[in-house]
Amino acid sequence: MPFSYKPLWVLLSKNEMKKQDLREALGLGPSTIAKMGKGEYISLEVLDKLCSHFRVQPNDIIEHVEEPPQG
Repeated sequence: MPFSYKPLWVLLSKNEMKKQDLREALGLGPSTIAKMGKGEYISLEVLDKLCSHFRVQPNDIIEHVEEPPQG
């Protein structure tokens, strides 16, 4: 999982929102919220909705996490 949504969860907290509130506000499916909770990939369309809603840049929503080399 090379991406983390920790910045999004912090942003939600600052805005006193729950994941359910976000889902309803943006019309996201429960599976999309579950994917973000697991650090899985989401579509650029969803990322665009998040950025537009909060008026932030993508790096305020996600962060890249280095995976240790496999060998």
